[in-house]
Amino acid sequence: QVQLVESGGGLVQAGGSLTLSCAASGSGVRFDTMGWYRQAPEKQRELVATMTNGGVTNYADSVKGRFTISRDNTKKTVYLQMNSLKSDDTAVYYCNGVGVVIPTYRYLEAWGQGTLVTVSS
Repeated sequence: QVQLVESGGGLVQAGGSLTLSCAASGSGVRFDTMGWYRQAPEKQRELVATMTNGGVTNYADSVKGRFTISRDNTKKTVYLQMNSLKSDDTAVYYCNGVGVVIPTYRYLEAWGQGTLVTVSS
């Protein structure tokens, strides 16, 4: 069974920085894309950033230039470096992985439990 476990959330002042980590546990899964989504109170979950195992990235316009996603494929970990944080970045951040089960190549999508990021103004 595959699990995604996030860490690194917390309270930070506006303008500050925070780094989120997400580690995938379990074997027999290849995550082709890993990324981060967030959900603010009373809002829908939205994409923040994704990265393929080939290094192709995709960012929401609202975080471009401030957030950086990276992966360590050997550790099955994805990171989100968040700089110049704003109050609008306050949300629960969820790790997401999309890939296949080895060796059947059955499609798999997994979500972490979420980590709260609160930016105080």
